[in-house]
Amino acid sequence: MEVKVLTGQSTEAGKKKLPKQFEEPVRPDLIKRAVEAVQSHNRQQYGSDPRAGLKHSAKLSKKRREYRASYGYGISRVPRKITSRRGTQFNWTAAIVPGVVGGRRAHPPKAEKIYAKKINSRERKKAIRSAIAATLNKDLVAERGHVLPEKFPFLISKDFENLDKTKNVMDSLKKLGLEKDLGRASKKRVRAGKGKVRGRKYKKSRSALLVVSGKCRLLKAAENIPGIDVVEIKNVNAELLAPGAQPGRLALFTDSAVELLEKEKLFM
Repeated sequence: MEVKVLTGQSTEAGKKKLPKQFEEPVRPDLIKRAVEAVQSHNRQQYGSDPRAGLKHSAKLSKKRREYRASYGYGISRVPRKITSRRGTQFNWTAAIVPGVVGGRRAHPPKAEKIYAKKINSRERKKAIRSAIAATLNKDLVAERGHVLPEKFPFLISKDFENLDKTKNVMDSLKKLGLEKDLGRASKKRVRAGKGKVRGRKYKKSRSALLVVSGKCRLLKAAENIPGIDVVEIKNVNAELLAPGAQPGRLALFTDSAVELLEKEKLFM
């Protein structure tokens, strides 16, 4: 498959044949597994204190007429902590067991639990190739909600990597036809539900993914544009190519990034 190579001024600089990575069949099931594996490694472990609810002595005798026994008082036989006493008369409160005020939890979250998921190496590479191929499928890209440029699909010239000002990057993206998609991603809205009070108040849309060949000025120049992600081709993963495990992100590869993809046989 051949696609056009456009400059930052939206003029055609030639055509380029795409490598085998762009010919992979789209497999949403594999992409989802790979995205979940990436996200699982970002999850922070948490858990309660292992001694929570167990810091009282609440042992009672199980014999009749025994000191500190609960038989014969018309009360349930749960462990009780003693707050005060007079002889064999006690002020006591249920403790230790689940289901009582101040007791332990039955099955609390464990801090030692491992949330990270594993994925086979070849399966991960196949998922990335599949997600790369989906970025050129007009139907999948439109289904994700992107506003497609008129000349899509296309590559961008390697001169794009030398842009060092955010203003210049924005101007070039608008000339390439991404103005409406950038406008869509610039808005943020309040999330519905309880996530608002859990540090996830706003929801934002994703716009284009810019894929470059290596370290360049564009990595810094475009990092603060809402919705835009910039990444080196060797660091591309399934989550960047398919946010939310939905394939078909609007991705702009530089021609030098595609050359490196073919030359080093990345993700093969």
